[in-house]
Amino acid sequence: METRVKRRKKKLRKGRTLFTLFVLFIMIAAGYAGSQYWIGYQSTKGAAPELQQGEEFQRSNPENGKRNVLLIGVDSRGEEKSRSDTMMIAQWDSDTDTVKLVSLMRDIYVEIPEYGPYKLNTAFYLDGPELLRKTIDHNFNIPIHDYMIVDFKAFETAVDTIAPNGVDINVEKAMSEKIGVSLEAGQQKLNGQELLGYARFRADSEGDFGRVDRQQQVIEALIDHTVSVSSIARAPKTIGAVQPYLQTSLSESAKLSLFSSLLFSGGGNVERLTVPIEGSYTTPRYEGAGSVLELDWEANQEAIKEFLK
Repeated sequence: METRVKRRKKKLRKGRTLFTLFVLFIMIAAGYAGSQYWIGYQSTKGAAPELQQGEEFQRSNPENGKRNVLLIGVDSRGEEKSRSDTMMIAQWDSDTDTVKLVSLMRDIYVEIPEYGPYKLNTAFYLDGPELLRKTIDHNFNIPIHDYMIVDFKAFETAVDTIAPNGVDINVEKAMSEKIGVSLEAGQQKLNGQELLGYARFRADSEGDFGRVDRQQQVIEALIDHTVSVSSIARAPKTIGAVQPYLQTSLSESAKLSLFSSLLFSGGGNVERLTVPIEGSYTTPRYEGAGSVLELDWEANQEAIKEFLK
């Protein structure tokens, strides 16, 4: 009887010890994450320009659990107003932890509500993310629930923080014109500036279509890299470092859920669609706009609807 009591007490002591160690681990992890976030935030605080907002963004909640986030990439270069260089719709399904990407070409000729016909990237220049949301909804029938504006400096900072040794990319050809870096063809590790230059290159026969394809390729490579243990450990510092360069309508809880989904879902393939789809556009030239992409709207709207269903 006495031996049985001793064994029970020993088990209780062991259980308390394990619980105490578990609590300490959580506290240390939380402390580490908080300190790394602060270090990252302080390293770039005050360095980023104020990104334009325009009319208040009309955010909404999805009816089917699939949140459409408008990703807007800008190269502000200290200017008060800039056109959106990159426009993507990331559909995040929180139930399945999956992401789909729709890339919208910036030269698509659209009807901008209250302004008239312009290239799509002009909407952001005229009045920020809300006008771009209205324009996309009006022309493509895509509901946008939130937005995220990312200055290109945030991209470089994020890559260099979470992947200090670079990100693996197979560069398909030598590149240098107007991207700020010189890249040789072949498999290599690219730092933040090089990866951004690769994603923005369009000085070849593919033009913007090749550029959009590379942007999607880069996002997939970053997601694959991010799910590694070492990258997850750097995630708090990365998030802190890019905060000054990022503006979003996402709530803190939604941001946390989205980042957690990307970090812990194990990566996986990202489904991609480029609009306009092949064979569904012409390239006329208009006075004041230059060369544009004029779409077969029925074909492209149907392709988007089918892709995002």
